[in-house]
Amino acid sequence: MSTLAWFALGSSAVWAWLLLGQGFFWRTDQRLPSTPGGHARGDGDTAGAEATDAGARSTGTEAAPRWPRVVVVVPARDEAGVLPLSLPSLLAQDYPGVAEVILVDDGSTDGTGALAVELVRRCGGLPLTVVSPGEPERGWTGKLWALRHGMALARARGPEFLLLTDADIAHEPDSLRLLVSAAVGNDLDLVSQMARLRVTSPWERLVVPAFVYFFAQLYPFRWINRARPLATAAAGGCVLLRTETAVAADVPEAIRQAVIDDVSLARAVRRAGGRIWLGLADRVDSVRPYPGLGELWRMVARSAYAQLRHNPLLLAGTVAGLVLVYLVPPVALVAGVTGGDPVAAWAGGAAWAVMAGTYVPMLRYYRQPLWLAPLLPFTAFLYLLMTVDSAVRHHRGVGAAWKGRTYARPETVPDR
Repeated sequence: MSTLAWFALGSSAVWAWLLLGQGFFWRTDQRLPSTPGGHARGDGDTAGAEATDAGARSTGTEAAPRWPRVVVVVPARDEAGVLPLSLPSLLAQDYPGVAEVILVDDGSTDGTGALAVELVRRCGGLPLTVVSPGEPERGWTGKLWALRHGMALARARGPEFLLLTDADIAHEPDSLRLLVSAAVGNDLDLVSQMARLRVTSPWERLVVPAFVYFFAQLYPFRWINRARPLATAAAGGCVLLRTETAVAADVPEAIRQAVIDDVSLARAVRRAGGRIWLGLADRVDSVRPYPGLGELWRMVARSAYAQLRHNPLLLAGTVAGLVLVYLVPPVALVAGVTGGDPVAAWAGGAAWAVMAGTYVPMLRYYRQPLWLAPLLPFTAFLYLLMTVDSAVRHHRGVGAAWKGRTYARPETVPDR
């Protein structure tokens, strides 16, 4: 057999494993648990989803007759563009218990704090406090510095839960109620939902669903949600955290330099003995636009090399893995057909077919056309380039950059 045929067979074997042995990462049925025991909503029709939502609300009332006090903490830096779409949704929560919102204005220059005050004056709803902690101390990333002050102020109110949510995240009116119901009813210490990202522009359609698909492949939700977990992660846009668990895990101090703060937070909670659940959101959405490839590129490149622990060997392995898993199949199919190599053609075609098939549920979740599924190798190639660019930026000393702040070479914060 040709060398290409061997590579194609290797890619087919990897896809057979990914299909069956990687926690069924490609399925999208890990939704917010609504009953004790963690039963998740599947990919049913709209009527079924609405029925489940109604059942969740009913179950929430039964699971939590005394609704715990919650403080929502929102770190915000130069978010005036999205705040009118997100903050009113938090203020309008119909939570039956006591809840309030703390917005931490992290050195904004666009009037974020003043806009937040104006929005609560105009919209009403939950009480809102706006604080500004100043520039981060050495050894802190900006978001975690903001969370430190917001969480400290929140804990003074004596809440049982903290909802940590980004300034670009919009919540349906019953979002907080369903989150608390899931946490109380299933005895969870951290409940996180991966917000449904905006998918409007052509580049968003091509890149965004794949971003969530790759994340789930790396951190299979089923593995995270097992009684004996095989993986640990969270999605930073929406994290409901039990306050006593946050104290026991020493967060955010224990993860103060983390660039990928959501995964680091989940690991700190897990080390403290906390129970974690992560799934896809139905009623939590990101309103941040990424209209062009440049914005999406920066989003991925900001943290891709940090995900690889700034390790050149892990980078080389990742690049080789992406080439074998995503790029070899279409190349083998085309080269096999045109060059008369049936083994390469059949193996490459089979791998490409499995790849596209596993991508279909995510496209359906994002309500995107299924013809995008065969384009996944091209999208993976873009992610390969973004990852390499992330490493180049790091070695040039510009590292992870976000809204005027750069974290070039963060020191290692010891585990506690």
